[in-house]
Amino acid sequence: MMDKGIEHLISARKLLKESLEKSRALGSSLEKVGPRLDEINQRLPSMEVAIRPIRAESEALSSVGGHINRAVVPAAAVLKVFDAIHGLEKSLSDPQSNLPGYLSVLKRLEEALRFLGDNCGMAIQWLGDIVQYLEDHKVADTRFISKLKKALKNIRELETAEEKGHLDGGLLDVALDRLESELQRLLTEYSVPLPMSSPALPGEQASIAPSPLPVSVIQKLHAILGRLAVNDRLEKCISIYVEVRSSNVRASLQALNLDYLEISVSEFNNVVSIEGYIAQWGKHLEFAMKHLFEAEYKLCHDVFDRMGPDVSKSCFPKIAAQAGILAFLQFGRTLTESKKDPIKLLKLLDIFASLNKLRLDFNRLFGGAACADIQNMTRDLIKRVIEGSCEIFWELLVQVELQRQTPPPADCSIPRVVTFITDYCNKLLGDEYKPILTQVLVIERSWKHESFQERILITELLNLVKAIELNLEAWSKGYEDAVPSYVFLMNNHSHLYKYLKGTKLGGIVGEPWLSEHDQYKEYYSAIFLRESWGKLPTHLSREGLILFSGGRATARNLVKERLKAFNEAFDDMYAKQSKWVIPDKDLRERTCQAIVQTIVPVYRSYMQNYGPLVEQDPSTSKYAKYTAQSLEKMLLSLFLPKLPKQVSFQVKQASGKFSNGAADQYQMPSTVK
Repeated sequence: MMDKGIEHLISARKLLKESLEKSRALGSSLEKVGPRLDEINQRLPSMEVAIRPIRAESEALSSVGGHINRAVVPAAAVLKVFDAIHGLEKSLSDPQSNLPGYLSVLKRLEEALRFLGDNCGMAIQWLGDIVQYLEDHKVADTRFISKLKKALKNIRELETAEEKGHLDGGLLDVALDRLESELQRLLTEYSVPLPMSSPALPGEQASIAPSPLPVSVIQKLHAILGRLAVNDRLEKCISIYVEVRSSNVRASLQALNLDYLEISVSEFNNVVSIEGYIAQWGKHLEFAMKHLFEAEYKLCHDVFDRMGPDVSKSCFPKIAAQAGILAFLQFGRTLTESKKDPIKLLKLLDIFASLNKLRLDFNRLFGGAACADIQNMTRDLIKRVIEGSCEIFWELLVQVELQRQTPPPADCSIPRVVTFITDYCNKLLGDEYKPILTQVLVIERSWKHESFQERILITELLNLVKAIELNLEAWSKGYEDAVPSYVFLMNNHSHLYKYLKGTKLGGIVGEPWLSEHDQYKEYYSAIFLRESWGKLPTHLSREGLILFSGGRATARNLVKERLKAFNEAFDDMYAKQSKWVIPDKDLRERTCQAIVQTIVPVYRSYMQNYGPLVEQDPSTSKYAKYTAQSLEKMLLSLFLPKLPKQVSFQVKQASGKFSNGAADQYQMPSTVK
């Protein structure tokens, strides 16, 4: 019994010992599990939310899987395309190195963006539907649903922003900007001003470049414009093109030295200084139209033909306007605004001739609706030129008649209005100006619904000649002495005969009219000689000297008296007539020779016979003042034209009259206001 009790105690002690060890091991394990339990405890709320849908009813859980798949699959496809877009970025760095490859990648980018644009909204809508489904079927708690809704709201806002061009994070805009830069680079690099010398000399032709742009460059431009146009950047392309090409045309025109196009109205009034500019203007405008603007017109069509006809037609006028066509037109307008003197008529006709020569070119290049400003300015210029030309032409007769009240030239020369009108009429009748003037008058009459015949022009010019004849008659009566009027009439009748014979105007007035003026010249030449120098030999009369028998002293005194009277008359006449002018060399030499033949032989004979009577006299130089040779030399120097004085070329508006003075020979008459 006792042995069994001990055995039981030993067994119990062993069990207690094993239990104690197990308790110690369990305690150690519990100490290690405590922190993990705390971590699990902290994660339990979120895990509870995440696990809670699983706690939904099995029927709801079985249905939600299909809805989720239908929403997630397209969303995943969108994300895949979005990732692919950013993979294209490296291939869109430099269009210059490989333009076809760049454009190909850019096209892929556009297609990807179209896919995103078409599908992002749909994917978001499907995601929204599944969230609504989860909420309606209470598959998830409200906190989870709220977070999903907030996330969807952010996605929708981003999607709205992407529609404004940021689906790719701005990659497309950057790629298009680089393509615009390449467009500008190609245009700038191959837009070279025409290599030419300034055509300063008449007839000099500037060298012309064969083509504005190479075909290969135009093909590249087509490709670039195609991509930029589909991305709504055509207007920017046009702006770049216009800027580069207009700048190129301006650079080409700089070699022509077109500073004169900026001339002011006051400078235009100086006819002499601007005459050469008007001739240059016509040549430069023709060059610009037929070579520069013609080339730009064709190039615009070649570059933008695929964009539609309206694009090139709207592009070219901008180039022409910025390049300088308006400055050419403004130059002509400035001329029409300057004062209206007769010489201006020829300049206006020059302007009209240049514009008329280029009429077909203007209509073809600037005929579109986009060229309205250039068309209006051109029409206004033509209207001003025609009206100004006709106003001056019909006013000429009035101007000539107004000169009748002015005094005749003191030097007996030809009044400026006479030489001007005769030269002027011949120019208007010449092959250069008559067709232009006739066309201008026809247009002006048509505006008034009146007909025009060439006889009207001829009659008006004949009226001018008749007015000149009446002026000569009135002026000849303006001299206090008759002798200078004879020289004046001799000069002017000689001019009308000599300078009209064989001319267009001479053919109109007729041979009888010309012969009549030639006869008048001879008549007044003879009467001038008779009434002036022809009276001098009477002072050298021999009467009383041949038959005189009163002695040598008395004869000497009589010779002294007659030589003194001759010298005084000669000096007086020579002093007066030294101020007179005979412009025509032949008439002047003939007149001087006639005077010499009238005076010198008589004087030489008289001095040979009676000169010895006074040669021994102490005051012999007082009476034998001239030798025959000195007289001849003096007489042959008469009537020479004086060197023109240094006068201003500026036409003065104040007087409004032709000047009859020799010093004013370069001034143009101006009475038309």
